[in-house]
Amino acid sequence: MTRRDLVLASASPARLGLLRAAGFSPEVQVSGEPEDGVDGLGAAEVSATLARRKAGAVAARLAARGGALVLGCDSVLDIDGQVRGKPSSPAEATAWWQGYRGRTGTLVTGHALVEVGPGGRWAEGVASTTVRFGDPSDAEIEALVATGEPLAVAGGFTIDGRAGPFVAGIDGDHGTVLGLSLPLLRSLLASLDVAVADLW
Repeated sequence: MTRRDLVLASASPARLGLLRAAGFSPEVQVSGEPEDGVDGLGAAEVSATLARRKAGAVAARLAARGGALVLGCDSVLDIDGQVRGKPSSPAEATAWWQGYRGRTGTLVTGHALVEVGPGGRWAEGVASTTVRFGDPSDAEIEALVATGEPLAVAGGFTIDGRAGPFVAGIDGDHGTVLGLSLPLLRSLLASLDVAVADLW
């Protein structure tokens, strides 16, 4: 078994927590890449494009560390064809949440895995999970937005924080909603001839 280094190209504590809980010990290298230039694309294309951009930027920065694996991820919410990343303001987060009540959306997370080095191989994929929103009151939405949490996450919500009580349920992999699908990661690693245990 060959030990490989995994580098997470994300500042997300949820992604880092998922990886650590699954036995990985990733190094964190935030890409700093802008999340623009994707207007008009569908949710899967947006998330895949941004994940690719983040992974590529960090891999270029680590060019001397041949063999390391860089994982970039990006999440957006698709609700009735509208693609939502992070809310730009408390007012926007409030409006989004008021519109979520009783509705269903799809949280889409793009993954890009790149092997550092000349001719480094790439593996990419997108995971989707259905999210069923509850019916929070105006007062609950106001209190949620006042915490600042919705401004830092895709779609203005996460199921592992204060918004959790306002999500009625999900259909699919919960990791996708948190920003990283472990089953998809395993598949991407396998496509690069890397076993999960190689990263433990």
